[in-house]
Amino acid sequence: MIEIRDATTADLPAILAIFNDAVLHTNAVYDETPRTSEAQEEWFAQRTAQHWPVLVAAEASRVAAFASYGPFRPWPPGYRWTVENSIYVAPECRGRGIGTRLLAPLVQRAKAVGFHAMVAAIDAENAPSLRLHAGAGFVKVAEMPEVAWKFGRWLDLVLLEKLL
Repeated sequence: MIEIRDATTADLPAILAIFNDAVLHTNAVYDETPRTSEAQEEWFAQRTAQHWPVLVAAEASRVAAFASYGPFRPWPPGYRWTVENSIYVAPECRGRGIGTRLLAPLVQRAKAVGFHAMVAAIDAENAPSLRLHAGAGFVKVAEMPEVAWKFGRWLDLVLLEKLL
């Protein structure tokens, strides 16, 4: 059984392992350097202090995935009603609908506190994430060819949006 709940500091090692796997082995994030424990703790402290949610999907007390949203762009106040989401699933848990289970409450939280739009920036080759977001009502609003470089090649970024 999957439990969706707010993350705690006890979840940070698992969140870090999931994120760093994505950094090292996927195009889900365009970072190339794994995060340190200290950087992950700082990220979580900032999210908590700014009241941005961090949710985990736990299965038998083990974190299988995490999700969050935060500011879309750093130039408020124009973008203050728009957030960008991130969802990361442990490699052994992918393809089981866990991302879908996390995205719905994340969208609900954004809507409940008055945000107007949620954006997802997804690598064009990340078909599972594109399907996940499309299934939740996100629509493709842009494709940006060759805006990132990782694994020795250019990557295309797709922007999806859901009005809340």
